[in-house]
Amino acid sequence: MKQKLFIVAGSLFLAFGVVGIFVPVLPTTPFLLLSAWFWLRSSRRLYDWLLSHKYLGKYIRDYMQERKIPLRVKVYTLILMWASMLLCIFYFLSGRLCLQLLLSVAAIGVTIHVLKLRS
Repeated sequence: MKQKLFIVAGSLFLAFGVVGIFVPVLPTTPFLLLSAWFWLRSSRRLYDWLLSHKYLGKYIRDYMQERKIPLRVKVYTLILMWASMLLCIFYFLSGRLCLQLLLSVAAIGVTIHVLKLRS
């Protein structure tokens, strides 16, 4: 039962990751990493497929093995993240100081993490 749930969870996170490629607010890499984590523990075949995927596999392998991402992806990630965060902070969450601060701290934390990764 656990194996089947992990396969479903990995598939769901893969779908979120693919949608995240086209929707700037959704993060792609964390969802792909979650998918890889679930599949590593449930289906070696699916895990190997994901890591050998023509488009997705290189980013996952680089992140997991060498803790690096291409400079272009780093810049793109930070620009889109800050654009969506600032929109949320100043437009959608105006007047909700606690949520604005929480989102700001999360954005700063993600920025620090991304900047620490090698290019």
